[in-house]
Amino acid sequence: MKFRAVIAFAAAAMLAGCGLNSVPTAEENAKARWADVQTNYQRRADLIPNLVSTVKGAANSESQILTNVTNARAQANTIKVTGDDLTDPAKMSAYTQAQNGVTLSLQRLQEAYPQLQSQGNFKTLMDQLEGTENRIAISIRDYNAAVQAYNTRIRTFPDAIGAKIFYGAKPMTPFQAKAGAENAPKVDFSGNSN
Repeated sequence: MKFRAVIAFAAAAMLAGCGLNSVPTAEENAKARWADVQTNYQRRADLIPNLVSTVKGAANSESQILTNVTNARAQANTIKVTGDDLTDPAKMSAYTQAQNGVTLSLQRLQEAYPQLQSQGNFKTLMDQLEGTENRIAISIRDYNAAVQAYNTRIRTFPDAIGAKIFYGAKPMTPFQAKAGAENAPKVDFSGNSN
């Protein structure tokens, strides 16, 4: 009887050390951090119509830039990445590219309308967008940290055993910056468009 209890205890200890709880916990943490990234990108997308309306009220020219901002937002909203897609580098890349398109179009908007900087509504909206961009950066950092912890957990002993046997765990894809992101964007407020 004691032998069975010892065997049961030893089996439970071995299973506990094989990632039965830690692997799904790390996976759910990474998925929650991804949801934070998406929430902040959605916040940015929700601010854009107000920004576009403000710009339209101040100037009716340069409609192509406004169209580009609106189209970039629409494109970014069509690409969805679920928690199950976090292991698909192609889907993560498409999502990143769409979000980078929004960032670029917003930068062009600022370049084209430097006179709007002095208008209260525009300044408020741009301040909100700047704050949102900071939130996005922080949520991406937190997501990448959670992905790193998850990927490390499913690849190291003893959790790697449970990760493969019980969950069929695959590494998640971290959020990556677009090529050239290390270079600061050039913003020209002189009113000359190149």
